Amino acid sequence: MTQAAEHPVPDQRGANLYTSDATLGELLSLYLPADLRAHLEPHLVQLGALAGGPLDDLALTADKCPPTLEHRTRSGVDGQRIVKHPAYVELERVAFAQYGLAALSHRGGVLGWPQAMPAAAKYALSYLFVQAEFGLCCPLSMTDSLTRTLRKYGSAQLIERYLQQLTTQDFDQLSQGAMFMTEQGAGSDIGATTVRAEPDGDAFRLWGDKWFCTNPDAGLAMVLARIDGAPSGLKGVSLFLLPRQLPDGSINAYRTIRLKDKMGTRSMASGEVRLEGARAWLIGEAGRGFQQMADMINNSRLSNGMRAAGLMRRACSEAFFVATHRRAFGQRLIDLPLMRRQLLKILLPAEQARTMVFQAADALRRADAGEADAYALVRILTPMIKFRACRDARRVTGDAMEVRGGCGYIEEWSDPRLVRDAHLGSIWEGTSNIVALDVIRAIRREGSLPVLDRHLRGLLAATPMQEGVRQRFEHALTSAGAAATRVAEGHGRDDHAARQVASALYHLSTACAMAWEAGRLGSARRMQLAQLVLRHRVLPQDPLAVDDVPTWLPALLEPGHGPAPQAVDAIDLL
Repeated sequence: MTQAAEHPVPDQRGANLYTSDATLGELLSLYLPADLRAHLEPHLVQLGALAGGPLDDLALTADKCPPTLEHRTRSGVDGQRIVKHPAYVELERVAFAQYGLAALSHRGGVLGWPQAMPAAAKYALSYLFVQAEFGLCCPLSMTDSLTRTLRKYGSAQLIERYLQQLTTQDFDQLSQGAMFMTEQGAGSDIGATTVRAEPDGDAFRLWGDKWFCTNPDAGLAMVLARIDGAPSGLKGVSLFLLPRQLPDGSINAYRTIRLKDKMGTRSMASGEVRLEGARAWLIGEAGRGFQQMADMINNSRLSNGMRAAGLMRRACSEAFFVATHRRAFGQRLIDLPLMRRQLLKILLPAEQARTMVFQAADALRRADAGEADAYALVRILTPMIKFRACRDARRVTGDAMEVRGGCGYIEEWSDPRLVRDAHLGSIWEGTSNIVALDVIRAIRREGSLPVLDRHLRGLLAATPMQEGVRQRFEHALTSAGAAATRVAEGHGRDDHAARQVASALYHLSTACAMAWEAGRLGSARRMQLAQLVLRHRVLPQDPLAVDDVPTWLPALLEPGHGPAPQAVDAIDLL
């Protein structure tokens, strides 16, 4: 790592992205069992070192050398294949084979741990990996999510046939997963799906085009299609498992028409797929395809939120490194008042997203264990993080790029790639409007709002804080709950406020959870951040008021430090 004393352009390359992030280790002590936390420590250290150097180099190369589509061999034989750059293939090996990121939630034995690991462990490792490479995390997420959906809804025969291929760490035997859902004329309107499913013995034949298929050469894909004679709308859509290679070894009857020339995630392939009588097997109950696919989508949306959090963390670490080591006008950048304000605006959403990832992961663990109300909590936390964190990542990565100045706009650095990749999160698996409305749908259909309210009030009750501060938190929860209830009960009349409600619930959830983390950790710094979220992103402010410079801000922003020793319940920034 080049230090500023050696060169006027600070370069963080070679930093360990785990050991340089003390907060991550502290949070993992709250969200992972102590024995698993201790077991993962050397793996986290190793992956942090890889992400800060070798993986980042591979990602930069893969981004500059996107995959290509070959339709025929040089001798003229039809043999379509997607050619991936060796740098991307090496990233695949690290993610799927070395760390088993798509398998560790489904079976024991990954990284030497005897049981399947909870979602928080998977997201902790993936959170480090995505700070180097975002694109590959889409196939990782879809492989993990497809496996989850297959295990939940698939027949015993299909599970026996394909589960081993999906969860192996033998790279040559691995089948990656994909999701073929989007059609050109349907988009987010799944009820307008036109791909046909024609009965064919114990299987079906699929006919039609899918418009946006990430990882199109995956070994297995989940596909939405309409069985011949099924009713129109969502009730006629079913879910199918589509293998690339049939049980007899032959290649299935579908092909990639072309690859997409994307703004970001250039390292991995996305394409348009034409189904030409491809054999596929029904998953679950006919006519309930959207409901069953929704489970896969929700799992992928949570992963999308984790990726947004990882992008923001990488952007934040780069910005803070530059601001700490770069000098201008005789001072460090971090000592300049406007820079401090900018860094705080970068830091807050990055910390919010990280907390929400672990809160949602823990709720998912409890839901999978059958705990009452946990599913309803997952059902609202997932679209909340997909909506707000993915939008925040666009701004945070852009602001962090500006801290580096002109160099930040140059593709040799990570900043442009982070900015380009961040924009995918607000589109993939539901645009912002669609996902904000899904927050309201969770309130209407799953009764998620009172469950969320009880969860957040429980976190506050377990947290030491001044009574006046507690009252501000609780009053904000009451107000947000009333607004959310009005929108949910408006039967569409108040849907224009869905984004406002989704944002308010997200900010309140993260503020309450960060305050709880502060109390558990005894961290005055985290309590300050929690209250700043409430103050700046929830409570009303006078846009013309000029605040005094807070005395605690320099210590709060200094990497590796916090405010002067102070009891958590002595802090009042509200």
